[in-house]
Amino acid sequence: MKFIVDNWMLILIALSSGAMLAWPLIRGTGGGSLTAQGAVQLINRERAVMIDVRDAAEYAQGHATGARNVPLDQLEQKLPGTVKNKSVPVLLMCATGARAQRALATAKKLGYEQAQVVGGGLKSWKDANLPIEKA
Repeated sequence: MKFIVDNWMLILIALSSGAMLAWPLIRGTGGGSLTAQGAVQLINRERAVMIDVRDAAEYAQGHATGARNVPLDQLEQKLPGTVKNKSVPVLLMCATGARAQRALATAKKLGYEQAQVVGGGLKSWKDANLPIEKA
């Protein structure tokens, strides 16, 4: 007990750093998201389709090579016309991954069971030095 009282600050630091390490697992970023390299493998091996859910202006400033633009607010109407085969993996991307997480629920609701989020979005794509094109 004396150890805990004497070192309460060290124990608090250890617990808070452990919580910060566990936060991505608790929040669920591991489920349904993949790395930029994993996305490239799915594109090459399984002919996955990359969908950028940012608005048209953001998309025009730069997007992953080969990505198709279907803005989040139009996803429910335009995704079935953009990706007709629902058995093909659909990779959802935005700037950081937040909008793509919301788009994942819509894609799953539309029947795209292999839909996944590219974790970190375009930022992680750029960080991995993968190709970017401008429209």
